Amino acid sequence: MKRVKISVQGKVQGVCYRRYTLSKAKALGLTGYVSNDDDGSVTILAQGAFPAVDNLIDWCQVGSPQCNVSQVFVEEDEANEIYLDFSIVQS
Repeated sequence: MKRVKISVQGKVQGVCYRRYTLSKAKALGLTGYVSNDDDGSVTILAQGAFPAVDNLIDWCQVGSPQCNVSQVFVEEDEANEIYLDFSIVQS
């Protein structure tokens, strides 16, 4: 099991980035959440199988069709919460 927190910066709000992330994460069998941040970035917490999480990280570089990703930051997350599904969290 791998668990990461991903911060995606660029033009990622108002372009359905969260909705596309939700779809991709569910297709990969991941759990966690995606949310908008006040600074215009998007935060993703993803947990699941190593290759699936790595696939999502790679996907984050491209994202939704209308977005323009400038940077993606990934950090390992050691928290103990367990998520049963993947959801969009309203900020």
